[in-house]
Amino acid sequence: MFLKIKNKIEKELKNYIRDIEKSYSLRKISPLLFNHIEDFTLRRGKRIRPVLFIVGFRGFSNKIPPGLYKSAISCELLHDFMLIHDDVIDKSETRRGKPSMHAMLNAYLSSKKRAKFNGEDLSIVVGDVIFALSLHTFLSIKQNYREKERALRILLDAAMYTGSGEFIELLSGIKSVGEINKKDIYKIYDLKTAYYTFSAPLMMGAVLAKAEKKEIDKLFKYGIYLGRAFQIKDDILDMFAEEDQIGKSTLTDLKEAKKTIPIWYAYKNSDNKDRKFIEKILSKDNANKNDLKKIREITVNTGALNCSKTEISFFLNKAKEAISSSRMKIQYKNLLKGYCEQILSL
Repeated sequence: MFLKIKNKIEKELKNYIRDIEKSYSLRKISPLLFNHIEDFTLRRGKRIRPVLFIVGFRGFSNKIPPGLYKSAISCELLHDFMLIHDDVIDKSETRRGKPSMHAMLNAYLSSKKRAKFNGEDLSIVVGDVIFALSLHTFLSIKQNYREKERALRILLDAAMYTGSGEFIELLSGIKSVGEINKKDIYKIYDLKTAYYTFSAPLMMGAVLAKAEKKEIDKLFKYGIYLGRAFQIKDDILDMFAEEDQIGKSTLTDLKEAKKTIPIWYAYKNSDNKDRKFIEKILSKDNANKNDLKKIREITVNTGALNCSKTEISFFLNKAKEAISSSRMKIQYKNLLKGYCEQILSL
């Protein structure tokens, strides 16, 4: 069923990108702007957020109101907006296996000698345009204005919380890993990943379907726990996977001195020599492949990798508990439980 929903989302997204030419004459305003938005938003992706939006709605309603799927892609466009800004901050040159937005725009500007701005400057503006498109698509659903306003507030909360999470994560980068505790890391995970990726889309869909508050609360908890598990898994993949598997540089987290659960466990379980090495690598401006290889060895040898996987299992069980008493339709509740198992696979 996830695949069926995703295919509908893909079709709706393609239709919307085509339709913004009619709505805004965006190609006439700037072919460069339109073409880059089209390229970036239509790249292959998991479409987790709009799919969960639909699951949240269909789990509590038998009706499919006009504009439901178009409204759902607001969550995907919000994600794209955040990715573009995130890549500027992280100085990432790739996204989803292709050049990041600012990398594409820097390539375009390479022959424009008179330009007093760069691709990063332009990409921030592109991201802002996509954020506006996200709000535009959300309003597409034909639904009672009260539920619509409540769901819109959740979407705006997602943008605010994610930005706040990015802000405190950047500040954590100037702290020693020894100054960071697990509570700090999970605060970033909850704000930057869990809420806008899992909790918010599910809650938005359920609110629009007029689900009871206690049901909305269960979806919130499910999303937070699943988001923590998802982020730890992502941190492990960033450290151990190959670049073509994750579609971005495996050195990004080290270069940005990100304090992740695997890194935290590796530091806490290390002897003084390895602790100093970890501190040294996280303070370097340009970590390299040899640094990553050594960090991988420390993470395995100290048991940090196994500790991180244990954390994943713990939060997945908490997510299942949160959803188990939900009055959501059984087929959609089973979808969410199955999704937990999918996340668990490393």
